[in-house]
Order: sequence, then structure tokens, then C-alpha cells
Amino acid sequence: MPSIHKRRVAVAAAAATAACLLGAGLSAPAFANTAGTDLVISEVYLNGGSASASYTNKFVELYNPTSSAISLAGDTLQYRSAGNTAPPNAAQIFGLSGSVPAHGHFLIQLTSNGTNGLPLPAPDLTASGGVNPSGTSGTFYLAASTTPVAPTDASIIDKVGWGTGASPEGTAVTGNSVTLSYQRTAAGLDTDNNAADFTKLAPTPEGSGSSTTPPDGGDPIPLTIAQIQGATDTSPYAGKTVTTEGVVTADYRTGGYNGFYLETGGAGGAVDATPGESDAVFVYGSISAGQVEIGDSVTVTGKVEEYQGTTEITSPKVAKLATPLPAVTPAALTWDDLKSEAQKEAHEGELIAPLGDFTVADNYNANFYGSFTLAAGTTPLRQPTDAGTPGSAEAKAVVADNAARMITLDDGANVNYSQGANTATALPWLSDANPVRIGSSVTFRGPVVLEYRNSVWNFQPTAQVQDDGAAVVAFGDTRAPNERPATTGGDARLATFNVQNYFPTTGEKFVGAGLGTCTWYTDRAGVRITVKSCTTKDGKPGPRGAADDASFQRQQEKIVTGINRLGASIVSLEEVENSVKFGHDRDTALAGLVDALNKAAGSPTWAYAPSPAESALPPLTQQDVIRTAFIYKPAEVALVGASKVLADQSGPGQPFSIARQPLAQGFKRANATDADVFVVVANHWKSKGSGNPLYPGDEQDTSSPALDQGAFNMTRVKEAQATVAFADSVAAGLHTERIVLLGDFNAYTHEDPMTELYKAGYTDLATAFDEGEHTYSYNGLQGSLDHVLANPAALKMVTGADIWQINAQESVAFNYSRFNYNVTRLFDGGEPFAASDHNPEVVGLNLPAPAAWAAGTAYVAGDLVTYKGSIWRAQFYTKGEVPGASKKVVWAQLATAGDGSVEWTATRIFNTGDVVDYNGVKYVAQWWTQGDVPGAAAKKQPWKPIS
Repeated sequence: MPSIHKRRVAVAAAAATAACLLGAGLSAPAFANTAGTDLVISEVYLNGGSASASYTNKFVELYNPTSSAISLAGDTLQYRSAGNTAPPNAAQIFGLSGSVPAHGHFLIQLTSNGTNGLPLPAPDLTASGGVNPSGTSGTFYLAASTTPVAPTDASIIDKVGWGTGASPEGTAVTGNSVTLSYQRTAAGLDTDNNAADFTKLAPTPEGSGSSTTPPDGGDPIPLTIAQIQGATDTSPYAGKTVTTEGVVTADYRTGGYNGFYLETGGAGGAVDATPGESDAVFVYGSISAGQVEIGDSVTVTGKVEEYQGTTEITSPKVAKLATPLPAVTPAALTWDDLKSEAQKEAHEGELIAPLGDFTVADNYNANFYGSFTLAAGTTPLRQPTDAGTPGSAEAKAVVADNAARMITLDDGANVNYSQGANTATALPWLSDANPVRIGSSVTFRGPVVLEYRNSVWNFQPTAQVQDDGAAVVAFGDTRAPNERPATTGGDARLATFNVQNYFPTTGEKFVGAGLGTCTWYTDRAGVRITVKSCTTKDGKPGPRGAADDASFQRQQEKIVTGINRLGASIVSLEEVENSVKFGHDRDTALAGLVDALNKAAGSPTWAYAPSPAESALPPLTQQDVIRTAFIYKPAEVALVGASKVLADQSGPGQPFSIARQPLAQGFKRANATDADVFVVVANHWKSKGSGNPLYPGDEQDTSSPALDQGAFNMTRVKEAQATVAFADSVAAGLHTERIVLLGDFNAYTHEDPMTELYKAGYTDLATAFDEGEHTYSYNGLQGSLDHVLANPAALKMVTGADIWQINAQESVAFNYSRFNYNVTRLFDGGEPFAASDHNPEVVGLNLPAPAAWAAGTAYVAGDLVTYKGSIWRAQFYTKGEVPGASKKVVWAQLATAGDGSVEWTATRIFNTGDVVDYNGVKYVAQWWTQGDVPGAAAKKQPWKPIS
């Protein structure tokens, strides 16, 4: 039951600390001056009342390090603004009265910037009038004078300067905020150097009423830690002042937790001497944390308090024992020893050595607070409706399993590494060599503390992690097996890839063109990285994605790396800019991506399927700013017919009025006949986010995770029904029965919209061929929103499937959108990892092809056959002649170059004007030719290079 403070930090009251520590052989800190014989300013909070402020009022806190009360009669608190070289004016000084108790604090309430924040605890004095310090820079000093004095005057007792233009002791301190005050360091020393003596922490106002003297005036109650903790989740001694002893097992003097763990000497090991009661407790006090080391044996006297469900000793007096206690041995515990709440409570705060398998289930907060969600066992946690239909026994079992296996791994600190001055502190854990992906195994190398913090159970390192944490845990490498997709068989690959708001029309281009306005997400230097929101002049949505071209180039580099490693012949893309919404040709962004892909590939490998004519599209007002698209490799496949968009389901009240319309395209093997066509339909259905329902049944059911399908579930059901009908219509028009649906359906595998597709005869290929991998991670749960599905005719083509785990398992810290958010640079455009937030899915296909050549079959000119992996065309009547073997060259081998042009083959007849590609060079035939190698030395060369 040791209590933890994620947002709260205290400079512990040090009543009698000097006497206790001196008696134990520790040196006492000097607070008031270098001799420790007078008052000091112990804390300054300068942003009271501002938006998001911790407290309504600004304040100054004094501290008395001596063993006797110190009178404030004749003293003043004086504020001098930055740049002022004269003494403060009379409005900026405040006469003090009363006294500061021995080893106690004194709270002076100042003005406010507004009404935000909590009220201060009862102040000792309230400064009325004009004492209104700047939060940016200035100087406060405590003076033994009733008149304004210069900051160098001999009457100055103590002073603190912040920001530029101040008059500090030594160097000014910097970095405060609406949630951070300047506080004396844990050591409490006054070295006459503000930068060394002060740190930035969550404000902890404390007045003379916050004494460590027991409130009932009685003597502290001597207890064991197990007695303090008790057998329930609440201490039987809450509100009482107690004395206990133990061994320091964890020390959080840095990072903001401001305390240490104390465990009964000799506890731990194989035998639990106090079953059902914890032998450890958290001691909350920043000064005390700075006075102990892990392994010290100490006595602690303080008040027992409950804080957010845990128990702690506050306002502690700490003294080192003359005779050390027996060492604490980490308790070797398996997850079976910790499954229930009661089991965890019995070991809360104790030093443990976790045994067994653990797996990273979520790493999103690693980029912010340096913490991970873990799952006991070898698999991450799962979305219930990805495992079973809503409300099913399978879905309910997953809910229970998730709850039973979850715990977090923290970094021993309360620091947001993506905010303010903390961005200059390197992220813990994460590095290029240690990406810590979802699914990574976790092996504990050192002991941790089992604790309760932020309403969840945690494994807490014994001190703040300030490196890759290798001394605490080792994470398994799951990147190496995912450098490229797994083998899927077949002679071609089909893939889906969500490119997460690929917008060459960046926010800055949009604004610069006068199309509208944008707000931004910026890096730690204030440089715009991504768009927060863009709006056109008429209030419609603008571009998303990158803020400027530099950021866009980083985004594109990762996407290009990923797509070129797919090994796919056809790729369905989701979240591509719909360029027509910004005054360009609809395919402008798509064409730019193809150019980038070809440049990186070193040859014209890729092409795109052009959009339908404007007349075959929904009205522009019914189109989204993002769209689906197809790119393909002309050397491997060819288009059959024009692409088609479902254009008549986007009007008011129709299912695609709030989603991207499906896009269909016919494909065939390069050089095959149109009879071998198959239809591919790209999808990006309505998201699960909240909004005004379109149909009854769109409201999100949050009554149970086993039932929750997100918002707009009925809209997605109707989109499924419309998509099936659309795909059937396109296939009928191309005289084929082979249909593949793919893309981002925004529905997990067993949710209602997917069930509609299964009822229509479609098979989810990841379920059939790659069970256990998923395309998306949300709130620490894995599931697939992206799917590739085949109807029975298309299923005969499928040879395998792989969800390529390059995105959903990655920490967002590696994405282009977090570039320079922290001093640790993790972005690497040469790797595909964190190119998007969805994983691609790749499917192997055996493409329809002409029948295999048969020796007993008669063929006439124009007939096509397949022989040894190539397509051959009969140039005249033949029977029994093996393709490529006849002296008469009966059969012409058909091949296609990377850019879709005809590739020269020795057996093919070419006529005047025919253009071919040979070794990357284009040639035109000057007369009839067969077998003449382009560019070869010959008396009469029929081929002429095209410049």
C-alpha cells in the first residue's frame, strides 16, 4: 500500500532532520546560507491562476533549518523585475510578521493570474497590493529591512533569481511553468548558486501549519511496516504518526517521485514472514530521499496517509541506524503469485524479481512518460471483438484475460519527455538499437518494486532510468524478422498499405496559397512538424499530415522504403491526398508518390491506376480530402478497363456520405488476355470516432469491452453491403467472378461489418493464413482493422498471407511526426519501421494465366500458352513444337519491361515502328525483324536507339 505521486511533488518538512541525521552519522544540510544558520527561500511558484495552473495563487515559501523559531519582525519580501537596476518600488515589497518554526515552513500567498488551479493550503501571510512577479524572469529576496534595497545590499538574508535580467545568487534558475515551481534541491544545500540549489518540480506549498509534530500531540507509535500496511488496502494507522525501521530498497531523489521505498530488514527471499501483509512502504519526502542511499538501514518517523489508493509515510524524519539491519532479498515471484488484487496487495512496495515470460503490450507512453504496458505471458493483449463476435464467450474471455495479465513497467520518474524543458532530457529505454516494440519479450535483469501508481499496478525500477535500462530489463528484438515481409508463395503479391495522411499539399503550402488557415504541432524548437488542423476559407477540412516540405520529405522517405520492400505487384493505398480538393488534378499526389518510388528503385518500376473521369466520380463536395488509390508494377500486371468509384452512395443519409468511396480496378497478369482479369476493390470505411449518428445503431456501446464496436457500427454495416453490391457489379462488367476486397475497413475481424462480408462468401486471408498477427494497436490492445478478403473464385488464386509488422508495433517516437520532439533522434528514413500507424498486409497469388502448353494440342496464330513461367504466343499454326525450341521460331516469348513497355525477346517478330526495351534502352524497329539483338554490331542493324 505505498502511495505514489505521479503529479505531486513535495519538499519534505525536515523537522528535527538535522539532529536525527547528525546523531546517525550523516551530515546535516545547510539551508539558509552556506552555514545553515538563517532563513532561506525554499520555493517560488510564479504562474498561479493561469490556464492549466496547479494553484490559483502565486506563492513564496520560506524554510527555517535551525532548531529554534526565527522571527520575521522587521523583514520584508521584495520583488525586483528583470532589467531593473534600482531597488524595487514600494508596491513591490511586502512587510512580514510572525515567525518561522524550527525546521518548518512559512507560506506567503501572492496575487493570481486568473481563477484556474487549486486553492493554496492555509497561508501564513497574504500579500495584498502590487507584489506580482513575472513568470519569465525576476528576483525575489528576503531582506532584514523595511525599505526597498538593492539586491546586493548587506541586509539581504536570501534571494533567488530566475530567467534573464535577474540578480540571482550565482546563476539564475530557469524552466518553470504553470505546473512547475522552483524548489530547493533534495539535498537542500544553499551554496549561493541558484542554478545549483533549485530544481523545477510540481509545486508543493507548505506553511507553518504543516508541521511534522503529531497532530494529537502524542508520541509516535512504534510499528513494523507490516503493521502499518495491515491486511487490507487501507492502513489501520491512517492519520497517525508512526515510527518504523527498514532498509532502503529504491531511491527516487530525481525524476519527481520524491521519496524512497523502505522494506523490513531481512524480508524477501523464498519465505514470506508476513503473508497477506506487505513488508514495504513508500516514504514521501524529497529532502529525505536525498539523504539516503539504497541499502541504508534507517528509522522513519512520519504521518501515515492514504493517497490514491496506496499508503505512505509523509513529512518524514529519517535517521540512519548505527547497526545495519539484515539485507532485503528480492522476492522471486511468478505471475501466478501476483494474479489477484489480494496477491498484489500483499507484496505492494516490495522488492521483487519477476519470474516467467512477459511481453510488451503497449509502448505509446514510452515517448512521453517512459513507461510500457506489459502482458504476462508470450503474447500481447488483444481487442475482444477481434477474437470473437461482440458479446460472445470468446470476446468475454479476452476481456478477462487482458485484465488478468496486464501490468506496467515505469522508468522511476514522473517526467514528460516531450514537453517543455524535459525535451532536453534523453528518452529512457528507447534507442535505434533498442526500439522496444509491441510483442518484444521482456527479461528482468535486476529487481523492481511492485507498486500501485495512477490506478494501475507497476513494476518500478529502483531508481530513475536514464539510459536504455539494460540493467533493469532486456527487450527482445522483433525488428530483425520484419525487415521484409514473410514469404507468401505464388508468382505475384497483392498488398494494402495505409500511408497515414500522405499530403504533398503541406499545411504551409495550403496557407501560402491563400486557401485557408492551419494550426500546428511543433518540435521542441518550435518548428512546425505536422498539421493539427487546417480549414478552408468556407470552413471545410483542409490538408492533414506534414506541416512543411522538410517534414513531408521525411514522411515520404519512410513510406517509399516500406512500399519498395513489399515485393508487391499491386498495392492498395489508403489516406492519400485527394489533390482535386486543392485545385490540382485528382492524381497529383499519387503521381508524385510513384515518381518517388521509381527514383528510389532506380528504374521506372511503378505506375498508378488513373482516376475515373470526373463525370464518373461523386460531386466534389461529396469527396473527402483523403482517398484510396492503386499503384502497380507494369512488368508484372496490367490494367483491365478503367478504374471505377462507387459514386451513387455519397448523398445525404447514404453510407458513404461520411467515408471514402470504394475504388475498383481490373488487373491481369502482364501479357495475359482480358479473360484472366480479377477485380480488386480498395476500401477505407468510416472510422470508429464519435460524432453525430447517421443511422440507428451508430451509437457506441461502452457497456462492456466485449460489446464495444466503436461508433458508426451500423454505418459500416451498410458500407459493407454497398461494397459487396458494387464489387459484384464491376466484376460482372469485366466478365469475371474473381474479386478481392482490401484496405482499412475500420472494423475488427469479428465485428458486424466484417460478418456481412463473410455472409457474402468472402474469406479473411489473414485469419486463414496468418493467424496471430494484427494490423493495428489501440490503447494497448492488438487487432486488425485492415484486411484482405477473397471471394471463392479469387480464393483459388491465394497462396499465403503475411501481416508485415512494421508500424503498429512501433513506438510513435520513431515516426516522422515526432521528429525532434526530444533530444534523442530516432527517425531513420532508410528503415520502413514507423512509416504509418497501420501494418501492411501482403498476399501471395498465383495469377490467372493462359493454359500450359500441351504437346498434343494444335495451336493457331495468336494463341497464348504458359511454358516455364513465361507466356508465349503462337505466330502460326503449330502442334508438338516446344516453345523456344523450334528452329522455325513458332512461338514468340512475351515479356514486359518495368515501365510497362514491350521487352525485346529473341523469338518475337517485330514490325517497322515497333518500340522495345532492351537492357533499359528504348529502340525502334526500322523494318521487319526477329532475333536481331538491339545495339549489337551488324552490317544491317534493324534497331535504332531512341534518344
